[in-house]
Amino acid sequence: EKGPETGPFSQGDSWGVGGPVVQLGFREVRGVGEDLAEEIASARDADGSFVSMEDLARRVELTLPQLEALATAGAFDTLGLTRRAAIWQAGAVAQGGADRLPGIVTGDQPPALPGMDDFETARADLWATGMSPEGHPTRFIRDDLDRMGVVTSVGLWDVEPGSKVLIGGVVTHRQRPATAGGTMFLNVEDETGLINVVVSKGCWNAHRRVALTAPAMLIRGRCERSEGVINVVAEKLSFLPVAGTPKSRDFR
Repeated sequence: EKGPETGPFSQGDSWGVGGPVVQLGFREVRGVGEDLAEEIASARDADGSFVSMEDLARRVELTLPQLEALATAGAFDTLGLTRRAAIWQAGAVAQGGADRLPGIVTGDQPPALPGMDDFETARADLWATGMSPEGHPTRFIRDDLDRMGVVTSVGLWDVEPGSKVLIGGVVTHRQRPATAGGTMFLNVEDETGLINVVVSKGCWNAHRRVALTAPAMLIRGRCERSEGVINVVAEKLSFLPVAGTPKSRDFR
């Protein structure tokens, strides 16, 4: 069933054809939201589709950033547009509207543009929706991380408790409870799972800028395991360059 909760623009099509499918609703796309998602869903033809990007823009009032976000998310794939072609076309289509004659959009035919590789597609998904079926950002730099001796979330189960380890990943949460005496708690995610990180007040003070702002980190510390839970007690924090990292959820 197509609606604001599920499905791309053309009925019967889906992302990930050929296996189990997860479909994201329009409201998950950056800058769209639930109200606009409902409007897009309601504006479809009887068969549940739009025939072109211009068709969508004539039925629903969309800004250029919203069209570009939908294009970046791959929402126009089922209309035969690659993501780069759709982003190009969005600029031309945004200049039109319901007050202009249909079919006279100029500059909407993109030049021959290369397709996105897996890394670029994952980065586009993460920017547009905050998630990607193409893979976690650390998957694309795993060879480099392995050469550095970075242990994965799964690999921590093979580490002797009390041992020094180097981990790395995207920061998903930062928490610094008022009752924790200045201790910060991080969740760091790689392609194999989440890692709990404890940052003492001293480590926090020594690496404050990284602790507060890094979208992804390398963390050197001590591995602790108790009652089936693994924590890494941080001793050093440093920036990890990873493209396409989503914004963390920070609590104070």
